[in-house]
Amino acid sequence: MTGKDLIEAGFQPGKWFAEALDTANAMLAEGTDRDAAFAAVAALAPPPVRALHPVDSKPLHMNIDAENDAEADNLEAVRQSMRALLRTPVVKAGAVMPDACPAGPSGTIPVGGIAVSEAIHPGMHSADICCSMAYTNFGSLDPKALLDATHEATHFGPADRAAPVAMPESLGSALEEDPLLKPHAVLAARHFATQGDGNHFAYVGTLASTGDTILVTHHGSRGLGARLYSTGMRIAERHRLRLAPETLKQNAWIPADTQEGEAYWTALQLVRAWTKANHFAIHDLVAERTGAGVQDRYWNEHNFVFRKSDGLFYHAKGATPAFDGWAGDATDLTIIPLNMAEPLLIVRGADAGHGLGFSPHGAGRNMSRTAHKRQLGDRPHADVFTDETAGIDARFFCGRIDVSELPSAYKNARAVREQIGRFGLAKVVDEVIPHGSIMAGDWEHDAPWRKKRDARSRQAKQ
Repeated sequence: MTGKDLIEAGFQPGKWFAEALDTANAMLAEGTDRDAAFAAVAALAPPPVRALHPVDSKPLHMNIDAENDAEADNLEAVRQSMRALLRTPVVKAGAVMPDACPAGPSGTIPVGGIAVSEAIHPGMHSADICCSMAYTNFGSLDPKALLDATHEATHFGPADRAAPVAMPESLGSALEEDPLLKPHAVLAARHFATQGDGNHFAYVGTLASTGDTILVTHHGSRGLGARLYSTGMRIAERHRLRLAPETLKQNAWIPADTQEGEAYWTALQLVRAWTKANHFAIHDLVAERTGAGVQDRYWNEHNFVFRKSDGLFYHAKGATPAFDGWAGDATDLTIIPLNMAEPLLIVRGADAGHGLGFSPHGAGRNMSRTAHKRQLGDRPHADVFTDETAGIDARFFCGRIDVSELPSAYKNARAVREQIGRFGLAKVVDEVIPHGSIMAGDWEHDAPWRKKRDARSRQAKQ
């Protein structure tokens, strides 16, 4: 049997021909008939290349309005990015939440975006796998005492904790046994009970309905999730080149019915378990410091992949699950923060079809952090901070203000809340009225690598 025979039989030529011909000719030499040899070749043939969907051939639900020019530009960028994403051969539908904003080159799933697929797309849950919210009710505890204890108990920034917190033994064992996560088990232990940086926070307030004091934390899976994401993107890229090379790299997928797909899905669940434990480890440290009892607690993720009973994978990049039974530990309540000076919303999801079963995860941005800082001009950051945090106890863990996390950096909270109701995405059932919050702050300002770079710049100018 020759390559010409395979081509005439309808097979697409490629590197796989060499193995296929060796197999077929070995079978023929042993007396196997030609039909059986061709059947063996067919078993070795790669799946056919899948073409991109035609533009606008898949449904896109836009649950967002623009109130000014900046929002109109943001909305159009989000729309065009989702239109490009929906050309991905295995993607079935998409939706956009009121807090949506672009998160990369066109075709990248935006923050506040949802994509439904027959496969798993690491690029659609992003590097901050399982970024999530955790809520604990501490009853009548004084809010300031809770915020002070949280400041002592938590840790933001790239450095390790001063006093390490032990990861649960069962979780450590599970990570060590997982082939994709084992190389990062030590990192997972080092990062345990830490919150990272950026828009991650610890928020303290009082429940509007009862006056109880509440702690809410926001962060993801830290280095563990970031390393799994990188591994997933490498695996997905191999499949993209084989299955659909026209697909944008950021939308590459891992077929769910492959050994790699099953292994990645299993690893995602372990990262989820680590993240949940990470949140509540911090909450437990606070409980120990204050002596307060825990009245209630729950959590929900908003950067993750969920599998529904239809067998499809629902990718949420900054969107909160609102459908029944979204996880084995799901409650009927989820958490939507807006900004540090606004009430945090406790909602019951509406499971709206036009939202693909999701509600927003926050207020989102209309511009990048850098653009927001430019917009402030020469105004001192301390003055901006004083004006925008009046009436709350806002803190930055590293001691330096990060103006890109102040309320003006985000969309109008009132408008986002109004759109949640108008589009029927969730029902607000309670609020946490802000007392104060803690964020990482601008730790990079004094980072060693930046100091070295600035020193080199000064020397070059001399």
